Amino acid sequence: MSAARHFLDTNIFVYTFDLEAPDKARRADGLVSEALATGAGIISYQVAQEFVAVARKPFQTPMSFEQIERYWHTTLRPLLAVHSSPGLFIRALDLARRDQLSWYDSLIVAAAIQGGCQVLYSEDMQHGRRFGDLVIQNPFL
Repeated sequence: MSAARHFLDTNIFVYTFDLEAPDKARRADGLVSEALATGAGIISYQVAQEFVAVARKPFQTPMSFEQIERYWHTTLRPLLAVHSSPGLFIRALDLARRDQLSWYDSLIVAAAIQGGCQVLYSEDMQHGRRFGDLVIQNPFL
């Protein structure tokens, strides 16, 4: 785990609920717990939106709206540091074009950069890839 400012991608939160991958669930839970305890971890509004979309449908047992609201107040909201903005949009467009990223990945990378993060924890992007001072780390390797 990292004491450096870090960004948590949506998959980190999803894995905290994955009963079929207990090792990943423990690792993901540790990252979320550390982020909350230290204040070093952040997310963007996009991460919160994506989590709700996954929590309502693909989960083996979908979360109720009440459960999602409780999770919002206890976990997602305290980590929310990057909101959508015209600047974030333009930076993401530049990243998508220059670095050949998908649109949603470019938004995540742009948010991590805007948030001043050194590490972006994600299973969905290339481990070790750098974007200036930001490095992608797959915490499940």
